[in-house]
Amino acid sequence: MSRAIALPALCLLMVSVAAFATPPKPATSAPAPVPKERSVSTQHSVTIDGRTIHYTATAGTILLRGKDNQPIGSMFYVAYTEDGVRNRADRPVTFLYNGGPGASSNWLTMSGLGPYRVRLVNGAATPPAPYSVVPSHQSILNDTDLVFVDAMGTGFSHLVGKGTGKMFWGVDQDVRSFGQFIQRYLTQNDRWNSPLFLYGESYGTTRSAGLALYLQNQGIAVNGVILQSSILNYFDWTPGSDNKYIFTLPTFAALAWYHNKLPNKPASLPAFVQQVREFADGPYAQALRPGNQLPKDQLDAMAQKLHRLIGLPVGYLERANLRVTSSEFRKELMLPEREQLGRYDGRYVGVDGNAISATPDSDPSNQISPALNQGYLWYVFHVLKWKTNRAYVGLNFEAYKTWDWHHRMPDSRRKQPLPDVAADLAAAMRKNPYLQVLSENGYFDLATPFHATEFDLSHITLSPALQKHIHFAYFYSGHPIYINPDALKAMHQVLDRFYSDTLKDDAKGPAN
Repeated sequence: MSRAIALPALCLLMVSVAAFATPPKPATSAPAPVPKERSVSTQHSVTIDGRTIHYTATAGTILLRGKDNQPIGSMFYVAYTEDGVRNRADRPVTFLYNGGPGASSNWLTMSGLGPYRVRLVNGAATPPAPYSVVPSHQSILNDTDLVFVDAMGTGFSHLVGKGTGKMFWGVDQDVRSFGQFIQRYLTQNDRWNSPLFLYGESYGTTRSAGLALYLQNQGIAVNGVILQSSILNYFDWTPGSDNKYIFTLPTFAALAWYHNKLPNKPASLPAFVQQVREFADGPYAQALRPGNQLPKDQLDAMAQKLHRLIGLPVGYLERANLRVTSSEFRKELMLPEREQLGRYDGRYVGVDGNAISATPDSDPSNQISPALNQGYLWYVFHVLKWKTNRAYVGLNFEAYKTWDWHHRMPDSRRKQPLPDVAADLAAAMRKNPYLQVLSENGYFDLATPFHATEFDLSHITLSPALQKHIHFAYFYSGHPIYINPDALKAMHQVLDRFYSDTLKDDAKGPAN
């Protein structure tokens, strides 16, 4: 298919409740019905880098089983596999998912990494339906087959039999469920000898880091892990720590640069960001260390320097004792215009409902959500031909509220109250010295600031040779990097190189 598809305003067939509604809790008195696994396949083609790729799109379900081998959940997926491949061992397969926790994978599915995307307005609100679903010529289907997966309780994935949310809604429980899904998919589709990649966005990066080690311990080696907009160590954000102020400062500077709020705007964003990284880790970190005991003259001098780097008023920075949260920054930077910044993508601005409150009342970058949600459902029903009477759950608030954040430390019986899965990723890399990692970061992402990811991935226990297996890429976008068409194009080029280089390096031999 090569033409754009216009979506009518009232086309969401078979959906009984709003896509973001919390699903009803299953009755506890009787097991939920156990449906049969099913799938539907359709044939398509897309042109990428001047080459026409013929592929099969499959929407389907896979049953997961509990300790007694009885079904406890049905996971929904959409897979894209290139046609005409003689030897599947030469063709990688990548499993992709969003995060939340409690989020379905519709954003990532319709991002452009797959063969279709929803056309969005870049950096501003997208008008309501009809939306356009168009072929994505920046898809990575030229590099790998793709399997987009909805976590349990999200999308069309749901509990069955005697399954309960407690079996799935937690850091380690979630990893186990995705591990079982991947193994079942590889078996059903004869892909055990295909190169294996994991692609997670947001909390999906938490999942990927833990999953890489889990699969390794199950005897399944992963070739590559792609982390988009990462959160790996949740201890970075605990109350009382100044790390969060240090980690967000370079992102504040990037947004002040983008919105022309700097007294003397530098020409190059990457060079400016590097300057602020060094300042954040050095003079700024030292100024925060004394807490409220910093001498007044040093406080004044530091506030002046911060003003030149992040654009906030000197007096405001002094009253804040040099410590500004992401929410406060989103509120204050555009306060004279009575606008507030987006959290997921700070390029987006919206009308401020209360100019005297301390923090924003909404996230303007969420304006893209209806387009991705409605566009996805139209695409699933009309293009992929999936039929169901189940409600689609875009965000499962019950899963988020009841999430079990405890995490078993790598190769240990001890559990942490919060996850630090950077340690899991390091353990997976030590056990599999071929494993390559790509960290994709948006300069304008206030949800998962890139400097925190840099810190986490540079403070794990790896040899110098293995440390070289971690690669970084930066884009002029936010948390959902792909919503900027220029960033999507740049991502495609970065991912082309990553897949190519990873498979070449696998042939060369492991890092020592």
